[in-house]
Amino acid sequence: MIKQISIALIVVITLIGSTAKAQTSFYDLKAKTIDGKEFNFADLKGKKVLVVNTASKCGFTPQYEDLEKLYEKYKDKNFVIIGFPANNFMHQEPGTNTEIKEFCSKNFGVSFQMMEKISVKGDDMNAVYHWLTEKTLNAKMDSSVKWNFQKYMIDEKGNLVDVAFSNEKPMCDKIVNWIEGK
Repeated sequence: MIKQISIALIVVITLIGSTAKAQTSFYDLKAKTIDGKEFNFADLKGKKVLVVNTASKCGFTPQYEDLEKLYEKYKDKNFVIIGFPANNFMHQEPGTNTEIKEFCSKNFGVSFQMMEKISVKGDDMNAVYHWLTEKTLNAKMDSSVKWNFQKYMIDEKGNLVDVAFSNEKPMCDKIVNWIEGK
């Protein structure tokens, strides 16, 4: 009986330890900007963050325009957007970081933070997207990136709040209400 209780206690302690160890904070993450500079997510404490995987040759590419409008409207209210170009879906982001930056600037006047091109799924998935899509890391939900322009909402404390899929436009009620705290 004592042996069974001891084994059960060891199992419970191990499970608790592995769960606590697996969880990470959004603010522990780092990534490189589109210009190759290190970006520390801890600098985003106190801000709402919209993380978006982007692509230049996608049917949703015009969402860059609304993302920029959203950013301009709320940037002075502790809101930021971070765009991660990715080539995971039908090779719709074939460009280099320099080409992507030029495309975003010239065609959409993008002024929100763009990061270097990464992978948002598969064996080479970027650590930021591991955190966004794995409940063991974000403590909220498991998800998968289904297509370009999927949007993840992070609150001022670094908690994953929700996801808006590609067909949900940047200015949709779900995102605007979240930013405005409704």
